[in-house]
Amino acid sequence: MKAHFLAAAGSGPVDLNQPGTYLHWSIFEISVANLIVIAVMVVLFGAALLLPFPRGHVAGQTSAGPVRGEPDGEVPVIAPAAPGDERMWTARVRRRALQLLPPGKLLPDRQPAYVASWVYVFGVATLAALALAIASGFAIAVGGTDWWHTNPVGHFFNSVHLWSVELFMAFMVIHLWGKFWMAAWRGRRAMTWITGVIAFAASVAECFTGYLAQQNFDSQWIATNGKDAFNAVGVGAFFNAMDVGQMLLWHVVLIPIVLIALVGAHVLLVRVRGVSHPLPARRIRWRDRAARKAAAAADAAPWTGPTRRYDLLKEATVATAVAGGLVLVMAGVLSSPNVPPVTVQTWAQVDQVGFVNTAATELDGTGGAASYGPPYNTGTDGVQQVGPVNWQKLAGITQPVSAAQDFVLGPLSIQARTDPAVATALHTYTGAPAAQQQKWAAAYDAATAPGAKRVPFNGGNLNLPAAGPVPVMMAGELAMARSGALDTDLLAQRQFYGTNFTKPLLFIADGGYYNTLASNMHLTGDQWGVMNETGSYPGQPWLWLYQMWYHVAPFSSSASVDIWAVYLTGLATLLLLLVPFIPGLRDIPRWVPVHRLIWRPSAGPGEVPAAGHYDRQPSEGGTGDRTRTG
Repeated sequence: MKAHFLAAAGSGPVDLNQPGTYLHWSIFEISVANLIVIAVMVVLFGAALLLPFPRGHVAGQTSAGPVRGEPDGEVPVIAPAAPGDERMWTARVRRRALQLLPPGKLLPDRQPAYVASWVYVFGVATLAALALAIASGFAIAVGGTDWWHTNPVGHFFNSVHLWSVELFMAFMVIHLWGKFWMAAWRGRRAMTWITGVIAFAASVAECFTGYLAQQNFDSQWIATNGKDAFNAVGVGAFFNAMDVGQMLLWHVVLIPIVLIALVGAHVLLVRVRGVSHPLPARRIRWRDRAARKAAAAADAAPWTGPTRRYDLLKEATVATAVAGGLVLVMAGVLSSPNVPPVTVQTWAQVDQVGFVNTAATELDGTGGAASYGPPYNTGTDGVQQVGPVNWQKLAGITQPVSAAQDFVLGPLSIQARTDPAVATALHTYTGAPAAQQQKWAAAYDAATAPGAKRVPFNGGNLNLPAAGPVPVMMAGELAMARSGALDTDLLAQRQFYGTNFTKPLLFIADGGYYNTLASNMHLTGDQWGVMNETGSYPGQPWLWLYQMWYHVAPFSSSASVDIWAVYLTGLATLLLLLVPFIPGLRDIPRWVPVHRLIWRPSAGPGEVPAAGHYDRQPSEGGTGDRTRTG
């Protein structure tokens, strides 16, 4: 579907729904679209490091007092409580809030002079893109969950939402890069770093649930494959990726509340603690404990050097306008992907033999859904474990699925009400011993399997005496599927709103047609599908670390590869979170001096040198001072 907002004007978007182009190197495989996104991010970061920042008014400041907006740099005017009210909770909270965050910190009009690099802009740009994503999400919600599938205006707003999210994630990653090379956790700013990393993780979860809520082929594929990782760690017991209604609520209510709270806490911490000071021009020897202690004290101390004008609201307004313009252009020119979802009906119409064969595997118990295990049934084929505890079994069966009953026998019992032949066959089958049922279903399974010697298909009613009544049952099942009645029945089972697609998706995922479509769109695991999107659209390149474990030995050959991928990605995320406390990792910015490109000399004739050329030396008092080395 390529309709969009600009269609009325007679112009169309670039058709990115065409198959994408992919590059392969060693174990890595990436789409050109994702490669372009990564290249643009690297170029933006490089340009931010190298391009000169516009010179603003710089004022020198003596050591008589800290800069406005730094800790202890401003004595707030606090409304005194009435006599006797000083210890009231309200008065104490007001007094403490104004001490921690006076107006000069919350809305500063000056910053230290070293805040003179384009790298600093990406924090505000991230917030601007987030605001655009939220606003476009509201616009989509106005029309309902399927508005963008059926209405050109709705599709345009979906395109705006897609590209604002792409900008948000790209800007956030670049912001994270910049703060890492600044070692921005120094000076009692570890919580600022931690809230930023957790906000990044929450953003990934928000994007993931957004993909799941799209109700197109991409969301189907992500759901049916992502479920294995969630089930393996026990999360699938309450977080059902195939329940569109649940994922939509996570996406529009639960995760946004957490994300906005994290972003708010992160911004407030930046305002409370101020921006981190430049790293020393000379590296401190690790054995010199006194010098390191003095440097740490200097990092946490108020900035008393030169300052420059800083119009926060103007910067935010310009960033929002620029980001909004980019998003509108990309939404109008590039649109957004919308490959229709696969239904049981379309599957049965395109691949009749494959459909009845899959139904037979569910009947004889060899299908994927029939033998999967928790949280669906007592099978073992889908059960994974690493370590002493099996989280999947511990979580139990919370979404009961009996493949034979739910996918075949139950729907046929409805068909039997109006089809005497199906009623007779179903009565014969259900009245036979379990061993006989198994033989009949297995015979039909073998006769319709890929590579089997074909017999006249006859709409699924094969002339196959060894299969007993199963051919008539499969013919009835195929007729139901081709008419669309089977889709309706699978969604109508114990569903109030009909948004839980667990049963139809488990059934569809067991068929070869579904997997062939995904392979043709380059979405399978061995094609680095977690990162990809349908067509030539960019996907989620920031998930490369998670996808990588599926291609690295010995994990790639493990039957528990999904749980390994979750554990190892979780460990890497934990390391990133705890960088401020891990010797070696936290010292990388000192060893690789990218920070010199951020804090570099920029003073012209008669101007104060840039703060990047301030070297903190231990003072006689041991608290450290700043001496110009430029």
